[in-house]
Amino acid sequence: MIRLDKYLADAGIGTRSQVKQYLKKGMVTVNGEVEQQPKQKVTPGADLILFQGKEVSYSEYEYYMLNKPAGCVSATKDLEYKTVLDYIDSLRDDLFPVGRLDRDTEGLLLITNDGALSHRLLSPAYHVPKTYYIKVSGCVPKEAIEGCRLGLDIGDDAPTKPAFLEILSAGEVSELLLTITEGRYHQVKRMCHVLGYPVEYLKRVSFGPLTLDASLALGQYRPLTPEEITQLKDEESICCIIKKQ
Repeated sequence: MIRLDKYLADAGIGTRSQVKQYLKKGMVTVNGEVEQQPKQKVTPGADLILFQGKEVSYSEYEYYMLNKPAGCVSATKDLEYKTVLDYIDSLRDDLFPVGRLDRDTEGLLLITNDGALSHRLLSPAYHVPKTYYIKVSGCVPKEAIEGCRLGLDIGDDAPTKPAFLEILSAGEVSELLLTITEGRYHQVKRMCHVLGYPVEYLKRVSFGPLTLDASLALGQYRPLTPEEITQLKDEESICCIIKKQ
């Protein structure tokens, strides 16, 4: 059982303070009776809660895929820049980005309020793979593939773990796909710098079993499908991704 005001806030009806005002105005019924007490306990799935005559379904956790644009920060609040949460149209106050992308980096970012899942996806123990599409200055040779596979010294205490580099095109500007299983500070940019090829453009295209939805324009988002949520929570699906690399 949970408090009625939490139930309504988690369902996206409004903030806690807004919900309390709705309750005072008699806009909420529980099992056919007007309920005005925020502390009233209800049971999701058992009690019938209506707001302005419409049933309110409860969801403890929400999961969104955002195609992050450049220029915003992967944070819940920032005094200087727009945050990734500014793109999510939700009244929930407990959403957060799973991990971070640099301000100038685009692409796939998971937004949720599921702290346990976030912890597992970011834990070094799980080595969740992340793939980036990169444009760099200069013609990248095939030898760079082996260098990434063996690990690169980017100035930390230990070399990077094996990474998987695919050269899509090589010329004055080379196009690459790089898959890493770590989350070091500016890791992709630092790896490319060590190889001798400055990054001009960076976009994350996959995170674990999630692949960026090609129909999402920059700044757009959508809820994850039930299948995507199941895959995110399935350790075997993530392990299979690593084995295929």
